[in-house]
Amino acid sequence: MADQIPLYPVRSAAAASRKRAAYYSAAGPGAERPSRYQLEDESAHLDEMPLMMSEEGFENEESDYHTLPRARITRRRRGLEWFVCGGWKFLCTSCCDWLINICQRKRELRARIVWLGHPEKCEEKHPRNSIKNQKYNVFTFIPGGFVLAVTITREAIDEFRRFQRDKEVNSQLYSKLTVRGKAQVKSSDIQVGDLIIVEKNQRVPSDMVFLRTSEKAGSCFIRTDQLDGETDWKLKVAVSCTQRLPALGDLFSISAYVHAQKPQLDIHSFEGTFTREDSDPPIHESLSIENTLWASTIVASGTVIGVVIYTGKETRSVMNTSNPKNKVGLLDLELNQLTKALFLALVALSVVMVTLQGFVGPWYRSLFRFLLLFSYIIPISLRVNLDMGKAAYGWMIMADSSIPGTVVRTSTIPEELGRLVYLLTDKTGTLTQNEMVFKRLHLGTVSYGTDTMDEIQSHVRDSCSQLHSQATSSTPPRKAQSSAPKVRKSVSSRVHEAVKAIALCHNVTPVYEPRAGGTGDTEHAEVDQDFSDENRTYQAASPDEVALVQWTESVGLTLVSRDLTSMQLRTPGGQILTYSVLQTFPFTSESKRMGVIVRDESTAEITFYMKGADVAMSAIVQYNDWLEEECGNMAREGLRTLVVAKRTLTEEQYQDFESRHAQARLSVHDRALKEAAVRESLERDMQLLCVTGVEDRLQAHVRPTLELLRNAGIKIWMLTGDKLETATCIAKSSHLVSRTQDVHIFRPVTSRGEAHLELNAFRRKHDCALVISGDSLEVCLRYYEHELVELACQCPAVVCCRCSPTQKAHIVKLLRQHTHRRTCAIGDGGNDVSMIQAADCGIGIEGKEGKAASLAADFSIQRFEHVGRLLVVHGRSSYKRSAALGQFVMHRGLVISTMQAVFSSVFYFASVPLYQGFLMVGYATVYTMFPVFSLVLDQDVKPEMALLYPELYKELTKGRSLSFKTFLVWVLISIYQGGILMYGALVLFESEFVHVVAISFTALVLTELLMVALTVRTWHWLMVVAEFLSLGCYMASLAFLNEYFDVAFITTAPFVWKVSAITVVSCLPLYLLKYLKRKLSPPSYSKLTS
Repeated sequence: MADQIPLYPVRSAAAASRKRAAYYSAAGPGAERPSRYQLEDESAHLDEMPLMMSEEGFENEESDYHTLPRARITRRRRGLEWFVCGGWKFLCTSCCDWLINICQRKRELRARIVWLGHPEKCEEKHPRNSIKNQKYNVFTFIPGGFVLAVTITREAIDEFRRFQRDKEVNSQLYSKLTVRGKAQVKSSDIQVGDLIIVEKNQRVPSDMVFLRTSEKAGSCFIRTDQLDGETDWKLKVAVSCTQRLPALGDLFSISAYVHAQKPQLDIHSFEGTFTREDSDPPIHESLSIENTLWASTIVASGTVIGVVIYTGKETRSVMNTSNPKNKVGLLDLELNQLTKALFLALVALSVVMVTLQGFVGPWYRSLFRFLLLFSYIIPISLRVNLDMGKAAYGWMIMADSSIPGTVVRTSTIPEELGRLVYLLTDKTGTLTQNEMVFKRLHLGTVSYGTDTMDEIQSHVRDSCSQLHSQATSSTPPRKAQSSAPKVRKSVSSRVHEAVKAIALCHNVTPVYEPRAGGTGDTEHAEVDQDFSDENRTYQAASPDEVALVQWTESVGLTLVSRDLTSMQLRTPGGQILTYSVLQTFPFTSESKRMGVIVRDESTAEITFYMKGADVAMSAIVQYNDWLEEECGNMAREGLRTLVVAKRTLTEEQYQDFESRHAQARLSVHDRALKEAAVRESLERDMQLLCVTGVEDRLQAHVRPTLELLRNAGIKIWMLTGDKLETATCIAKSSHLVSRTQDVHIFRPVTSRGEAHLELNAFRRKHDCALVISGDSLEVCLRYYEHELVELACQCPAVVCCRCSPTQKAHIVKLLRQHTHRRTCAIGDGGNDVSMIQAADCGIGIEGKEGKAASLAADFSIQRFEHVGRLLVVHGRSSYKRSAALGQFVMHRGLVISTMQAVFSSVFYFASVPLYQGFLMVGYATVYTMFPVFSLVLDQDVKPEMALLYPELYKELTKGRSLSFKTFLVWVLISIYQGGILMYGALVLFESEFVHVVAISFTALVLTELLMVALTVRTWHWLMVVAEFLSLGCYMASLAFLNEYFDVAFITTAPFVWKVSAITVVSCLPLYLLKYLKRKLSPPSYSKLTS
């Protein structure tokens, strides 16, 4: 049916129509369309199917479908016609691009051969191992003018600090192994091929292959929180060929090299080979991610020696660091627009004055002089005032005791916090605590919860004691037993088998802290007393893993030691069970599972254990009728589920697998695919043991915070990598989606037709939350990007599950492009960094997953509940204060320019300045600067009131505090006051022109001080000090301004009453208008303050 209906997706925006039209007309019938996606074969038949974009379409069949006309293929122009009609532009652009490419050509990245200890043997030149995080060069800081000194100084200070940090890192000393022994070398002088020694707790200076360690196990732990944001320790393995060498110096007695793949972004993969040529036959050893030490990681145990393979900008950490993007706030862009309007007004006014002058003589000289006279229309000091204001807002945020630990990392966008419409948040660690608690064990026929854990404990104890007695007894166990104990034994053995699988199938390593006064290099195996439970902590790649191992310890089966080749468990009776680790298959986001092959040392039995997500495991385990249902039930309770299975292998089966796997590991091309193919040969018909459920608890005060943000008019989207059911459950338990609200779960779609039908079904829903998976989102964005975003923006809440980090960033960019509203992203892990950097405003939480998100964000907070106060109190006040400050600075320039225009008009359009020298400088600085800047302390409502009535925040998104309407009001006020001040002075002065200057300038200063008082909504004691300080400065300076004022005249009564009269006429009507407006049409905040 779907294949027969014509499809012309309709887009409301003209740009979208052009894009779609270009898409359909780009090629002929048989050619590929210009898309980065490969379309399915069926898409050709679906070209005729429409997408309904109006509600009326569901009632009226005839008007259901709208069509988008195909773009006509235009006749190709040739020869001279082509050149005249735009070809010249194309040729110029092509030439420019060619020149730019020649100038900026990047060196091609290639795989390399690295000789151990011989940098000079490298075939090509590699970059220096120095880090450069600076954004600018020396020429950036050539002063652009006195007024911009504040901004330039601030950036220069930040840049100097970055330079100092880089210098500190680049100057760190490391031990380099040479033929003559150890030598000290700076980090920036390290070369590809050097053998570098890194001590415990020292930073790895460059990307290296791990050759040797002081640890007897041949492995070490590293901390990667500065690389990927994860706080757990990672286990790294030395190359076995070099680890077996008797002494360090023997590294120079062998002839060996490393083949490393070309530098790339992925920090979680590496393919290479280690070759020793001087042995017979040559030794070839495959290298993977576990043999690498990436730059910026920290060695956590032992001393390591590695050979450098990538340096400087080719290291993984630098390649993954995007150049810092300078974020510009919406308020700054709006003020830029108003400044452009003022510039046009300046030019227009100057042209009018020259025209009225009659273009007499060299008119262009008069035009230039008028441009200079009226230049105060352009508020050059605006930038300085705003930058100082932003610094003040940042200090206020960090000094707020209600949100301790908050750090402002980007001081240029505090006003953005007051304009947000969309908040995109991570789930794990942001809305939840990332503290896992084991809640459920399901065996298919029986389920155990938190209240029945003691039963599991007794089952494990009984089963272990029975197995121990069988092992110690010389006679086999009796077969004849009563039926009741047989059932009991069956349940006990099943529980024991499940608990044992959970205790063995993981990447957890128990770590024992050295005793006080002991040495940190003591081998774990030699220290029996370190097996005490109080002294043991677990390290793993995921808090879920630690929660599972801690749970097995609580029910009696304790992991006491682990290294590369073995694992030891302690039973409730105190016996130590030893297992040899034959193979470990780590968890990846693609496979969604991890496995381990172990051999029981007591029975020599080989077992393959595997655990993973239900979607990955359901096809691997034997047929059952309960797995899918129980996983769904647990997910609805908000539990993270894992399916555990096992398969027993014979010695022959394992040897066959091991040889094929070793061969795949030596491949240089498509190694990961070949390894996965070999592994999948084992992943068949596995015995399902159990399903585990782990709970991730909600952060404190998440529900009231989300409620506050929703009342403030902010739409909240949750973007998570977790499964759909768990994400939906957390969304409901956190009240992101209210209990009574409908939830539309977007069905999985894989093709264009399915996406079209599902979008039409979604259009029928009203006021319901949307839950969509990353795969379905990708398909919909491929074909119906505009339609999906338009529909999703109408939802009160959106949950995107199974999202990758790049998808999270893509969603943020889509929202910004399609809605043109301000977005904020908040997260706590390294996987949230791209989303945080893509948003208009990024907030990072210092959480269990490290500081990567916190360091990359514009604002760093301690807990999610702090977001409410940060936005509703500080964001709101920052925006309103900056809006008032910006418009007042513009008003200050407009008033004096109006006075100059009136003065020139009266005196036959002469281009003569009204005020000269220090008067002009003093007006913009000491006489008015402090009161005007004190507006950054103004507030319309108290913080408690803003939190109590978050609806006040909703008004800010409309931008009414700073708009062309408010700007025009200030322009009219400026013209009125400038006219009154100048005409009043001209009417009231008696004999000398110097009296005009004295009367008008004094009245101007008093008017500005009174206008600040008129603008203020809540007085702060510093505002009063600023007012009187400025007035005092002006009064004191009158004694020194003999050049401009007649000192004898300004001390007389006529001067005082004339100045007072002009000032009252210029300000009193505005005070009356403000009073009437407040009475007749009071703002919303005034109703609360009264």
